[in-house]
Amino acid sequence: QVQLVESGGGLVQPGGSLRLSCTASGRINRIDAMGWYRQAPGKQRELVATITRGLSTGYADSVKGRFTISRDNAKKKVSLQMNSLSPEDTGVYYCNADISATVVPWRTANYWGQGTQVTISS
Repeated sequence: QVQLVESGGGLVQPGGSLRLSCTASGRINRIDAMGWYRQAPGKQRELVATITRGLSTGYADSVKGRFTISRDNAKKKVSLQMNSLSPEDTGVYYCNADISATVVPWRTANYWGQGTQVTISS
């Protein structure tokens, strides 16, 4: 069974920083693209940042220059460093990854973490 577990959310004042982490576990053959999404109250889930296995990155325009995504392939881990946070960044942040499991190595499935709450407020 493959799982993604996030950590690092919390309450931060505007202008502050947070670092989210997500670790994949289980019988994993290969992890391809990884990313972070977020969902604000009353809004649809949106893409925040992505990173390929080869470490190419992509960001939503709203977070460019403030957020940095990184990954450690050996540790099966993806992180999101968030700086200059504003109340508009508030939401539940979800880790996402394309993973092939050892039991079916030829098939890649998309997995989600359970989400971690990020609240930006004074």
